[in-house]
Amino acid sequence: MAIETISLSGRKKQVSHKEMSFLERMYIIAIFKGLWITLKHLFSRKVTIQYPEQVRTMSPVYRGQHQLKRDEQGRENCTACGLCALSCPAEAITMKAAERKPDEKHLYREEKYAEIYEINMLRCIFCGLCEEACPKDAIYLTTSKVLVPSSYEREDFIFGKDRLVMPLDVAMQNTQLKNAN
Repeated sequence: MAIETISLSGRKKQVSHKEMSFLERMYIIAIFKGLWITLKHLFSRKVTIQYPEQVRTMSPVYRGQHQLKRDEQGRENCTACGLCALSCPAEAITMKAAERKPDEKHLYREEKYAEIYEINMLRCIFCGLCEEACPKDAIYLTTSKVLVPSSYEREDFIFGKDRLVMPLDVAMQNTQLKNAN
């Protein structure tokens, strides 16, 4: 058995070296096939969306930008358990836990809180596994159409608590909506 005939993957193919005809050597048939494909696409329906005027409908499972929730009293829900960071397949979430001081009861719900909570948006794949892993329902991916803004600096894509924590007025509005229902 010759080494040329052995194929471990089973995908080895024998290439034929047949002589090309005159028309095949001139590539005229290939040029006309390419022109035919171009003409076919020239008269087909356009798929481009003119963005500011036309807005594409979002998928029902769309996941937007991350946000850290607050409770009805404005305290952060995150207890720095680290399950969101463990479940992140892209390893985009980093956090550092700290103990709550007695004078910080109005800021954090539990004794332990996330002193540093950062998401690297260049790594994030918006899969939503962090949202599913969180036992306190502290992080969620919004349905807003606000995406990660573009920038030229890498540091601008690392979102800290200053950009992730829900604003206090939004937390109060959510509480009023829950109470109304």
